Amino acid sequence: MALALIPNAAFPLGLNGVRYAPCCGEAPMKRVASIQSNYIPWKGYFDMIASVDEFIFYDHVQYTKKDWRNRNRIKTPQGLFWLTIPVGDDIQRRVCDVLLPNKAWSPAHWKVIETNYRRARFFDEISGWLAPLYLQNKHTHLSASNRAFVEAICAYLGIRTKLEWSYNYQMQGDRTESIANLCAQAGATEYVVGPAARTYLDEAAFATRGISVTWFDYIGYPPYPQLWGPFEHQVSILDLLFNCGPSSAHYMKHVRADQEYPACAVDTDEHVKTPR
Repeated sequence: MALALIPNAAFPLGLNGVRYAPCCGEAPMKRVASIQSNYIPWKGYFDMIASVDEFIFYDHVQYTKKDWRNRNRIKTPQGLFWLTIPVGDDIQRRVCDVLLPNKAWSPAHWKVIETNYRRARFFDEISGWLAPLYLQNKHTHLSASNRAFVEAICAYLGIRTKLEWSYNYQMQGDRTESIANLCAQAGATEYVVGPAARTYLDEAAFATRGISVTWFDYIGYPPYPQLWGPFEHQVSILDLLFNCGPSSAHYMKHVRADQEYPACAVDTDEHVKTPR
């Protein structure tokens, strides 16, 4: 009798980036993570996405000002620069309800990015798919715009994790109970969460549902060739992509690197170039 082949993608991802199949009689394992959508997030955000089987944008919660939802940082010759999407001052709304009334921000942001990264080694390659996201952005809501950027970056990095909205699940309970219920509905056996959640997360709420909690580690990222002065980790992943392109995965923990593209060699001349 012929044996049916099971696609590799059908098996869950381990935190080492390797897929594995459960033993006979074991229930399938599923890792889930959930964070609010962020604007062009840093590399750690994408590493978390890559480490799980389903990533849920937790955007049914209240919007917070001066956070990462509508802004992020890039490097410039003058230092770190905030790219901020104007969304108004009203905080009495959910993240998923935040509107983008002013469309001028999108081409303006691209102009700033182009000015400061056009001499980066992989600018042409990345701008080929990134520029249209800015110059043709028709999204009316912050969440949808953020997700569009996240999806495009995941596609470039080869991240195939399922992406979902939190409001497509039934949300109930307080902060911890809500997340635990969300994970249970998603069929999670393991919840992967960042260290900031230690101040409020009650692991017992997950244990009663048969869900383990894994604390994600953002420590230990290696530096990569970077423009404009001293190295800085806390910037948008766009910085890594422009400087390292297809070799970017070598500077992440859970994104599988394509061995066809070795790690980038540091070019000291890159650190002294100025925009035209």
